[in-house]
Amino acid sequence: MKVVGLNLRAMLVSVILFAVFIAAWQLATSAPSVGGSSAGMTAEEIEYAKLMGKAPGAEKTTGFPQPLEVARASWGHLSDPFYDRGPNDKGIGIQLGHSLARVAAGFLLAMAVAIPLGFLIGMSPLMRKAFDPFVQVLKPISPLAWMPLALYTLKDSNVSGIFVIFICSIWPMMINTAFGVSAVKREWLNVASTLEVNPVRKALRVILPAAAPTILTGMRISMGIAWLVIVAAEMLVGGTGIGYFVWNEWNNLSLSNVIFAVLVIGVVGMLLDLMFAQLQKAVTYVE
Repeated sequence: MKVVGLNLRAMLVSVILFAVFIAAWQLATSAPSVGGSSAGMTAEEIEYAKLMGKAPGAEKTTGFPQPLEVARASWGHLSDPFYDRGPNDKGIGIQLGHSLARVAAGFLLAMAVAIPLGFLIGMSPLMRKAFDPFVQVLKPISPLAWMPLALYTLKDSNVSGIFVIFICSIWPMMINTAFGVSAVKREWLNVASTLEVNPVRKALRVILPAAAPTILTGMRISMGIAWLVIVAAEMLVGGTGIGYFVWNEWNNLSLSNVIFAVLVIGVVGMLLDLMFAQLQKAVTYVE
């Protein structure tokens, strides 16, 4: 009952904070512009605005969209998320699908490399000392710094995006796997050795379950970094994806669509984190 009461109070506080934020946003963007939107514009700029369908004087706004404008734009995208009208005009569902596919591909490749290497490093002090200089040098490098080399070598922007996700996802998983494996209680390993359990069975039945919570923590961190990086990578390489959608809408000066995309990025990131949090709870054990 106490937990339920706390959750309800937390939800109420969240709703109040959200309402205050929306009210402040509305107040900050509802001030009328001085002199109309055509003030200070040359005849050529006014004519260009008309050609672009933005007649001067039609709106009086500070330039930053109001909450209702963002809500209208959001509804427009969510009501038809999978339309495809050409290379530069695809629905948010399609753009999001491209981003998630790149993240999944790079993340799975990183898992295939990082977890076995993490086991090797965690179980062998020799390998830990041998790999440590390479990890310490490569880990601090920004994933986007690899993008020029990836584009030059791989000759494909989509594959380069997957490579960037791979290179940014591998380090937290590898380090956390190595830490989890090395932290397995000696008593459990001694019992397995006493029972003459073969190395593969020991790794799968003793070490992996014990290290699983730490490994999932590394995977959770890696996924958060991967989702951050793919947005920036898609802004650089273009084509498709939620990052490209943000950049394209900014070039179109459509701030309502930019804000909508930012909200989508945040919500998807939160859902991915919650998914790994649930997996982490599923493998966590109480001694």
